[in-house]
Amino acid sequence: MDLDLTEQQRAARDTARRFAREKLASSGVETDRTHRFPTEIVADLGRLGMLGIFIPERYSGAGLDHVSYALTVEEIAVECAATATILSAHSSLAEWPLLGAGTERQKESFLPAMARGEKLGCFALTEPQAGSDAAALKTRALRDGDYYVLNGTKNFITNGPQASVAIVFAATDVAQGHRGLSAFVVDTSTPGWQVTRIEEKMGIHGAHSAQLSFVDLRVPRENLLGEEGQGFKIAMQTLDGGRIGIAAQAVGIGRAALEASLKYAGERQAFGAPIAKYQAIQWKLADMSVEIDAARLLVLRAARLKEAGERCTMQSSMAKLFASEAAMRAALEAVQIHGGYGYTREFKVERYFRDAKITELYEGTSEIQRLVIASNVLGTR
Repeated sequence: MDLDLTEQQRAARDTARRFAREKLASSGVETDRTHRFPTEIVADLGRLGMLGIFIPERYSGAGLDHVSYALTVEEIAVECAATATILSAHSSLAEWPLLGAGTERQKESFLPAMARGEKLGCFALTEPQAGSDAAALKTRALRDGDYYVLNGTKNFITNGPQASVAIVFAATDVAQGHRGLSAFVVDTSTPGWQVTRIEEKMGIHGAHSAQLSFVDLRVPRENLLGEEGQGFKIAMQTLDGGRIGIAAQAVGIGRAALEASLKYAGERQAFGAPIAKYQAIQWKLADMSVEIDAARLLVLRAARLKEAGERCTMQSSMAKLFASEAAMRAALEAVQIHGGYGYTREFKVERYFRDAKITELYEGTSEIQRLVIASNVLGTR
């Protein structure tokens, strides 16, 4: 694998890094404290082309690749994991299925405004009783002439309260199990779309997660994504790319924890010397550095495969599994290195600890990633 970044990829990374340092270093703290959705920051992301990184220019996107996307998410996550979550859910989970499975009319209708940041997207798959078991969805879509009528409930939907466009999954043929699931592009201004609850979460406070309810929500037939019965396939293909975004986010959080620890260890004095002089601290920093570097390489491999149009199910699961657990370990060690101060909000590492945990949970828990990887290496998938 070619490990060198192209000039375009480096430019995308550097642009995101400058933006994150200038805009998010302070606003990320405020976003976490107030739980406020960062409306102005999201608008800035749209103006800079970051909300349509891999969307072709003919749909108002930046026309870059998935490696540039992964690098951008990492840089944003270093300063604000909540903003990186908003970006990832919009791009990987809402734009990509439109780009990959949508008709030309659907792409022209939705993607330009999404790429410019005028409309935010969400991905409505999870339900109260259907998380890891996506085939257990209870939301129904009944055909009524030129419309489908949707009824059901969705849980933990990132960007749900702010989204203008949603990719919604529902059963069109209950008897067929997962083969009876279908996907729809939904305009959230449609009567019957309801945000019934916004979750209070441990971390990523600025990225709002909502429970959604659909009550006789009428969706035009032309908004069916793909064909009836292709919903499960579309969902799984979407999550392959989504996991790359979450893995990149985890790398960013882990990197932030490492950078904060390096700075603190060089400044904090104990027994007459900076604590960075002591082997116990050095080994922690070394392990953090190795794992974050390894995680980034796994992310870039998966992103390159995705860009090449090759199947990347196992590679994206590997990237998400390793990167999320590496981020959690890095955040844990960062708190430990900071000692008592690490347990206070005076330092950012306690936020990294809270933000890192979600990367082991959403878009497939670590346990699900291990099942996916095992089924691939055993040849049972």
